[in-house]
Amino acid sequence: MKAWGIGAAAVAVLLGGCATTQQNERYMAGHFRAQAELHDAGGKVVGTAVAEQVEGSIRVLVDVNGISPGPHGVHVHTTGVCTPPDFASAGGHWNPGATKHGKENPMGPHAGDLPNMKVDEKGHGHLSFTLAGGSFDQLMDQDGAALVVHAGEDDYKSDPAGNSGGRIACGVFQTV
Repeated sequence: MKAWGIGAAAVAVLLGGCATTQQNERYMAGHFRAQAELHDAGGKVVGTAVAEQVEGSIRVLVDVNGISPGPHGVHVHTTGVCTPPDFASAGGHWNPGATKHGKENPMGPHAGDLPNMKVDEKGHGHLSFTLAGGSFDQLMDQDGAALVVHAGEDDYKSDPAGNSGGRIACGVFQTV
């Protein structure tokens, strides 16, 4: 029991010094989860995103409602800040491996590169994907992370963002 308390204290220090007992228990169980509420440039809620550690990987689930139909590039970005209207505050793609953008790029992909999300004629879209690299503690580092939906389709090869156009929705991941 004493060893667990020391381990939990070490986890609290690693997680920024303010981990709760519940966060410590999740860490010890190897499960983490973060949620983001996605907003458009006008502040309207247009969806949600979840990032969760599952068996040593990070699974990302995205649901949108009310954005333009068609394919949209979706990426995890390095900074947990979403300042409208362009959401440039979210920084570049999450890239702990210092690779290039895109699954079709021989020097890629970024850890934060997700497949295109197809949005139907009613503005609904869903995406579920397991990220190829990085860990939950890298994702939720000191400055956090965000999920960004782009205006257009990602070409999976052009660096740094796959020619996917402007950022039309953004949400900051918050641990739960």
